[in-house]
Amino acid sequence: MLSVTPIPAFGDNYIWLLRQDTNSEICVVDPGDAAPVIELIEREGLTLSTVLITHHHQDHTGGLPELIERYAPRVIGPDNPKIAGIDERVGQGDEFRALGRLFEVHEVPGHTLDHIAFFTAGIPPLLFCGDALFSAGCGRLFEGTPEQMHTSLGKLAALPDDTLVFAAHEYTLANLRFALAADPHNPDVAKAMEECQRARELDRPTLPSTLAREKRINPFLRCRDAGVRQAASAHGDTDSESATFATLRSWKDTF
Repeated sequence: MLSVTPIPAFGDNYIWLLRQDTNSEICVVDPGDAAPVIELIEREGLTLSTVLITHHHQDHTGGLPELIERYAPRVIGPDNPKIAGIDERVGQGDEFRALGRLFEVHEVPGHTLDHIAFFTAGIPPLLFCGDALFSAGCGRLFEGTPEQMHTSLGKLAALPDDTLVFAAHEYTLANLRFALAADPHNPDVAKAMEECQRARELDRPTLPSTLAREKRINPFLRCRDAGVRQAASAHGDTDSESATFATLRSWKDTF
């Protein structure tokens, strides 16, 4: 059984820790800060065998040099020479095994051009999507185009509905506030806001979500919905799904 635990960092980042049963061997995803990872490893006597990197931003890679120096893990990430320390550079369709599980790689440009996501099938399937897909939202477009991001999110949405979504940031409440404006007649959004507010009041993560849930509450996955398109039409073009996505993303940037 593969367990996944969040390691909080920088106020709203999650470094995801993967562990198979009670084995001491672990994998971490996007260690922007080495300190909390090292503290947990030393406290629990764990062995860092693998690091997965989704994209080059510093809050996802900043801990790599120290973790490599201390533990010499296998590092798997995108084919971007800007990221020092990657042993295996992977892209669309590549597969690898870590902690006994088979992972597949999906290229999801938009937030950055090098962005990838890691998916592993199972019961349930797991998706580590960095800053591409958030609960009730998606990443800002720092390098890619709206069309690229819309295509990337469609690729992730095509994965099984029961897939657990492990995004890299605790942005859910802010995203849901936008979703209430962008999808105002959707009762699932209002219900999710209540649930997530309760979770945060108890200092619990709002993640993971599921793809089925995201298809109900995430306006960026609902660009064909008439209510979303009507709300977005006051802010720009909604003549197509891609245009609606671009309008939503631009609206969210200044929301």
